[in-house]
Amino acid sequence: MVGLLDLVQKTMTTPHPLDRYLELVRPTLTRRSMRAEITHVRRSAVGSVTLTLKPARQWSGHVAGQYVQIGVVIDGVRHTRCYSPVNAEGRRDRHIELTVKAHPHGLVSNHLHENAIPGMVVDLEPAAGVFHLPEPRPEQIVLISGGSGITPVLSMLRTLANEGYRGRILFLHYNRSPEWVPHRQELEAIAMQHGNVRIEFRYPNPPGAKRRANQAERDAHFGYDELESLAPWFPSAQTYLCGPPGLMAAVRTVYEAEQLGDRLHSEEFTLTTAVVDPADAEGKVTFSGSGVVAENTGESLLEQAESAGLSPEYGCRMGICFSCTAVKRSGCTRNLRTGELDSDPDQPIQICINAPVGDVDLAL
Repeated sequence: MVGLLDLVQKTMTTPHPLDRYLELVRPTLTRRSMRAEITHVRRSAVGSVTLTLKPARQWSGHVAGQYVQIGVVIDGVRHTRCYSPVNAEGRRDRHIELTVKAHPHGLVSNHLHENAIPGMVVDLEPAAGVFHLPEPRPEQIVLISGGSGITPVLSMLRTLANEGYRGRILFLHYNRSPEWVPHRQELEAIAMQHGNVRIEFRYPNPPGAKRRANQAERDAHFGYDELESLAPWFPSAQTYLCGPPGLMAAVRTVYEAEQLGDRLHSEEFTLTTAVVDPADAEGKVTFSGSGVVAENTGESLLEQAESAGLSPEYGCRMGICFSCTAVKRSGCTRNLRTGELDSDPDQPIQICINAPVGDVDLAL
């Protein structure tokens, strides 16, 4: 069959590739790339939208906790972002459910929140990521999330519920208020149906309360006493964590103090970078593929390329999806997540999480 398609492509569809003609028959029908059609749109929680996607036949499913990369065309430009499915793994109809939070400056998230309708088609990449439930399942599980970080752990909880998991589960979620929690009613229903599951919501800034000074202070509401009161058995459990930086740091502090670092597994949806003082930035960045040279500002190579008027491809902007990989021809770069330096020439690097140290030549 593949040989026949190759023959048709070479002899009958010139000058366009076969996918261009298949798209005319059905937008999701392509030979090489994978796409998905939005079949349902639901806006049941403040600030987020839940999309049900019908993927093409190439879709092979996901493991609870993994993410997918979708591509959306906005004003003629394709943008990609990573989102974790919220549905349980092994869904029979093979559909994917994504809950997307509209971030203040999120181009794609706001576009989907405001404009997604049934029939819209998006690009889709296979599921990826090492943050997922292991096999066999742990005997006890703690799931902690904050804000949009609820998505991968919700998929985990749904999967465990579908499997009839009998171990103890604590699901602890932080958000602004009840109206901002997606799938809240379903979570409460799971707790009622499964006696081994405890669902707890925390709202550090309930309506009418004095607002805390900053996001980090709000996230740090988590502490040892809170966790010990909800799940005194947590030292023997496996814990899965996803949320904003302040919450992540607060949870890690507790687990490291208790020497439980090996039992804590986390996924980050924001890039926590090592701070670079612009005054310390030296040298020039040469984008040799475009003939552009710019003064080094200390920012990531992706940000500097955009400031120089270039439009490199990118996805998650935090070092997960590898969409923004480019070849560094020469110079030294600093990994913004780890602080590590790399001076090897002719090496592919992720430009969203690497910044130049002195002169750098990038094949972009």
